[in-house]
Amino acid sequence: MPPRRLGRRLTQLYTGLALYGASSALLVRAGLGLEPWNVLHQGLAELTGLTIGVVSIVVGAMVLLLWIPLRQRPGLGTVSNVFVVGIAMDATLALVPEAHTMAVRIPLLVAGIVLNGVATGLYIAARFGPGPRDGLMTGLHRRTGRSVRLMRTVVEVAVLATGFALGGTVGVGTLLYALSIGPLAQFFLRLFAVPSESGSTVVATGPSKRAILPG
Repeated sequence: MPPRRLGRRLTQLYTGLALYGASSALLVRAGLGLEPWNVLHQGLAELTGLTIGVVSIVVGAMVLLLWIPLRQRPGLGTVSNVFVVGIAMDATLALVPEAHTMAVRIPLLVAGIVLNGVATGLYIAARFGPGPRDGLMTGLHRRTGRSVRLMRTVVEVAVLATGFALGGTVGVGTLLYALSIGPLAQFFLRLFAVPSESGSTVVATGPSKRAILPG
């Protein structure tokens, strides 16, 4: 692979992961509902006293261990995801103050969701492997023969319910994220697709057939 193209892919990977962590932090500050895995991370953070970023790293590492019996192979993006997202989330939370009015919280929510879509497009289009949580779902799909959509639904409902029971924030933002992140991710995947050696671009076919959302 030409060094310039590899350099672009690496830049997209780490920019996307950092922005993903930052976007998750904006959703935390909005306080109107988080994506399912961060509902769990926030609940565990409340329980343990750790920061949500540290919890994200720990959970990501534990999920990655589940790849072993599922015979999944991690890539550079997989391992990087575990650390970069959590670090970026805590760093952004340290910089962005808590919001107390809806005039601030709603723009933070919208910005967080859109930025998450941008981050997803950058990270996945770099093609360095899925995040640990998506790899868990695709691994379960291969082992059980069930659809990726079903595996994602079952896992994320369980994660969401557990996180909510532990004190994680579920709200209108959770629903808005679920409805909008698929179309946003697909748009930005095509926008940031890296040309192949033949000159064509390679993008994911869609969330219904492949797990495209990092986590």
